[in-house]
Amino acid sequence: MDTSIAPTRSNMMKLREELEFSRLGHELLDQKRSILVNELLTLVDQAVDYQNRVEKALSEAEASLQEAIMHMGRLRVANLAGAVSISSSFEVRERRVMGVRLPNVETSFSGEGPFFSPEDTSILSEVVIGKYREALVMMGEMAELKVSIMRLSREVKKTIRKVNALEKMVIPDKEETLKYLEGRIEESERESLILLKSVKERMEKRR
Repeated sequence: MDTSIAPTRSNMMKLREELEFSRLGHELLDQKRSILVNELLTLVDQAVDYQNRVEKALSEAEASLQEAIMHMGRLRVANLAGAVSISSSFEVRERRVMGVRLPNVETSFSGEGPFFSPEDTSILSEVVIGKYREALVMMGEMAELKVSIMRLSREVKKTIRKVNALEKMVIPDKEETLKYLEGRIEESERESLILLKSVKERMEKRR
């Protein structure tokens, strides 16, 4: 409670406006917190699922590579790998959730097949390339989820601190100060009224 504020009606009105503004801010921040938490939980669920999918995709890619080596031989697979010219690129865009910038990763590839022929190689080489491309796309999406979770978690913590500060400190302090001012003003008005009555009675007695 701030007792240094002069107990005037103008100060009381100003404090009431500040209190209403603080309550509105608390309500908006509480809504923001709920939205961010819901988004965060959704992304966490997706990240758990994607982690399993990435591990499965990498495992399948490795298995397909081993199968290609068994059928084509390690040397032929190595030669084919050197001849394949595929490049990958990542484009990171942004989306916003309650002012929080979240990444949106898009993976693209340049270089098209086929990278096999019936005489020299096997279609298994195409399978290997396809599997690793799928795994790489998933890894980009997994990175997107992890960065989004990190940023949302940080913003949720900041919002919770602001909500708690308003709820437990700012609003109660302003409410107590307002109550104090109202009491002082009422007391001052009663004293003024008593003084006016006393003056009036004295004036009447003199008459």
